[in-house]
Amino acid sequence: MILILSLLIINILCIKKDGLGKLEGKNNKRNEKCKIPSVQKEIAKIVNKLNTTWKAVEYNRDYKPLLGAIREDPQVLPKKEFNSLNINLPEEYDLRIVYPICESLKEIRDQANCGSCWAFGAVEAMSDRVCIYSNQTDQRRVSAQNLITCCTTCGYGCDGGYPAEAWGYWRGYGLPTGGLNGDKNTCQPYFLPPCDHHVSGSYGPCPETVDTPDCKKDCKDGNDVDYKSDLIKAKSAYSVFGEENIRQEIYESGPVEASFDVYEDFLTYKSGVYHHVTGNYVGGHAIKILGWGVENSVKYWLCANSWNNEWGDNGFFKILRGNNECNIEEVVYAGIPKL
Repeated sequence: MILILSLLIINILCIKKDGLGKLEGKNNKRNEKCKIPSVQKEIAKIVNKLNTTWKAVEYNRDYKPLLGAIREDPQVLPKKEFNSLNINLPEEYDLRIVYPICESLKEIRDQANCGSCWAFGAVEAMSDRVCIYSNQTDQRRVSAQNLITCCTTCGYGCDGGYPAEAWGYWRGYGLPTGGLNGDKNTCQPYFLPPCDHHVSGSYGPCPETVDTPDCKKDCKDGNDVDYKSDLIKAKSAYSVFGEENIRQEIYESGPVEASFDVYEDFLTYKSGVYHHVTGNYVGGHAIKILGWGVENSVKYWLCANSWNNEWGDNGFFKILRGNNECNIEEVVYAGIPKL
């Protein structure tokens, strides 16, 4: 009852949010006070009290900059056709175990206070596939920085973008290397350091506002690498539909990028198999799927988030598989690197 009343109050005081989690309406000054609704405490309590398939913790930061995946026409990229499905796929599959030398598979990046999840989900999966297709010899990371700033068809940089366009851009133009903030061994590392955008942690506060940097077609100062020769290119980019096809794709080729609908309770996720329990819709989010499994008889997708390793299960999470939970199985995107 307390949760229901709290949600009603929030709905009265706050305005509806669009797919990017941005505030709409005339009285934006008052609405800014709704960035961190007190109902989050009640959401965490109600999830844990229900003893459902996952555990929650209190979320006490602004969630708007964490989202940014915009729904798009699923036909932007060609649909991959599977001649036949492997009906003997394992019940549990974790690419971190299958390819133990690929460090990118174990890495959790941080988009910080930039709505660039659409780019991070893409470049993380791209980096993994570069390693997988090189027989675990190529450990290069693909640059989120370059994708966010230079892909004009991808959307709005830190204000959101289209996952499919990210893969199409990789196929069409290539992307340079780029690791975490401060990485001196890559051409264009990320411009923002990790920050505490979800809980009080060890990184320090995030900047209040973040503007998308300008596109640069060269490597950072002090890096002698030639930009054009540094580009990592793709020979294909495509879409995949449905649970079994997605499993087949991950098994055969590596991680994929998926987007899904985020509700307030997802922000409180700590462990277990997430499914939507309560709370308002707050926006679209993109992530990387790198496996699947079954926990306590509940099927799940294994996913990597881009909210640093202090969120969720060391930066990873599991989400219900098999019923298109929060539209996560609607369509995923992938491609094959040109090595």
